[in-house]
Amino acid sequence: MEELFYENEEGTFTASYRKARSHHMPANHFHGTYEIFYLMSGKREFFIQDRTLAASEGDVIIIAPNILHRTTNTEKPAYERLVVNIHESLMTAAHGANRDVLLPLLGKEYAIVRGSLQERLAIDALAQGMLQELREKKPGFEMYALTLVQQLLLLCCRQAAGQSRQETPESPSPMHERISEVVRYINDHYMHELSLQLLSEKFYISPYYLSRFFKEATGFTFVEYLNSVRVKEAKKLLEESAMKANLIAKKVGFGSVAHFGRVFKQVTGHAPLHFRKEK
Repeated sequence: MEELFYENEEGTFTASYRKARSHHMPANHFHGTYEIFYLMSGKREFFIQDRTLAASEGDVIIIAPNILHRTTNTEKPAYERLVVNIHESLMTAAHGANRDVLLPLLGKEYAIVRGSLQERLAIDALAQGMLQELREKKPGFEMYALTLVQQLLLLCCRQAAGQSRQETPESPSPMHERISEVVRYINDHYMHELSLQLLSEKFYISPYYLSRFFKEATGFTFVEYLNSVRVKEAKKLLEESAMKANLIAKKVGFGSVAHFGRVFKQVTGHAPLHFRKEK
């Protein structure tokens, strides 16, 4: 296995390269930055927001901040990928100038960019150049790497604009589409009391098969996913409102503040008030 990881002091720019035969993403995966996932070789399946999507060599997947996502087929071998997380402030010029250029990507929860061979070669050259800068760490390497990321984003935006009328990629199977229906229901009703039994009755699937297929399609157990959605919404309220933590806990569906605090720290690595202090 070959790996490379870089993070700047502010935490606004990280790059992670990996060439390996297996992969395991953190159990709960959402963050306040844009994520650029470039699949350099191999095939992967991703669960993003409410769908499971297949990615092939050369695909670039760009995911907006605070969108829940995870790799689902971690057992599939032989892949190579580059993941860049970048804060929106580093994606545009001062005062948000040229932001409209990035609208084909910034205006979406996620986008899958599939270019021609020539476009793929251009993206690969930028990715390889960025990796070289991060390995060699010559003077000004971070600034140089960021300019390469910006060029990669611009290429992807041009390609995405050309793909704007294409249909949403199909799910890998009818089972995945069925689980997408369950996930959309959870996304809309996370604030209410939910259980595997309740969902199995609503969608006419046995609890055993719902549990099994939910994990297979999303990479999450039912409880992991429900907790992640609730924590994501709670984090948003902590950052954007003055609502007290105990009221937020109730609003997003937790039965007690203590349980809310435990789950929140498990998912984010921080206590709830950390995000209010950050703001």
